[in-house]
Amino acid sequence: MSFRKEQVLSLTGAQVNSLEKGALREKSRSLLNGKIHGICFSPYEGEQEPGDEISESQVRRKLELLKPYTNWIRVFSCTEGNEMIPRLAKECGFQTLVGAWLGEDLEKNEVEVAALVALAKSGYVDVAAVGNEVMYRGELEESELIGYIEQVKSAIPEIPVGYVDAYYEFTDRPAITDACDVILANCYPYWEGCSIEYSLLYMKQMYYQAVQAAQGKRVIITETGWPSEGEALGDGVPGYENALKYFVNAQVWSATEGIEMFYFSSFDEAWKVGSEGSVGAYWGLWNQHEDLKF
Repeated sequence: MSFRKEQVLSLTGAQVNSLEKGALREKSRSLLNGKIHGICFSPYEGEQEPGDEISESQVRRKLELLKPYTNWIRVFSCTEGNEMIPRLAKECGFQTLVGAWLGEDLEKNEVEVAALVALAKSGYVDVAAVGNEVMYRGELEESELIGYIEQVKSAIPEIPVGYVDAYYEFTDRPAITDACDVILANCYPYWEGCSIEYSLLYMKQMYYQAVQAAQGKRVIITETGWPSEGEALGDGVPGYENALKYFVNAQVWSATEGIEMFYFSSFDEAWKVGSEGSVGAYWGLWNQHEDLKF
């Protein structure tokens, strides 16, 4: 099979990768002003981290800031103050992908699941996510996760229920894939050491692997992004221009192909340095002071 030059450029994002900083900033702002599909939302600011008290006023302020730029909000947890986010998001007119955060603490898992179900029954959830990368972290047995998924599906049969993990987990764990109504795949070329030049092609490969595993089920990219600062990982080099290139490539491709995608993330979060190293604090489209980076 042969490809015309224009098709190859489209596949690799070479046209975007050749743009200079000013043009990248202009294109990024244009895409954002036109509203992207979705964005991952965490309310933490300053030195806050999961488990710290968050206020309704800070959540409302951040949601209002995002309101002109995205149609969907993704929420990671249903406890410790996060349970207010879906309600406030609905007040702002967002659609919501709401997750119950699961881990090794089985009692806390039950609280998260119950809170997710309650939010869904109150009309605050459009897609429900039961767990986030808990298989990747090795914190639950596969059968335990499937049990939680089935529990939520039984409680809210009218709402699509899925599980969030790296794209390849849905190939490696067909029983989990079978249990899900919708496949919620994280696709990160950076975390697999891919260079920015080939990152769009690699993300397409990740997505279509999840599509193949899904066997006709709806597939949503629940996380993808590129850090604007930090240390390199293999050929994956953080940086302001690379982050803009990735954002433009990802948004143009997903919009053109009609792919539902949640960009990671809305705001920089200092606490993530502990688990992800120097890049952890720089995944946001907005910085910690809530200034848009471009």
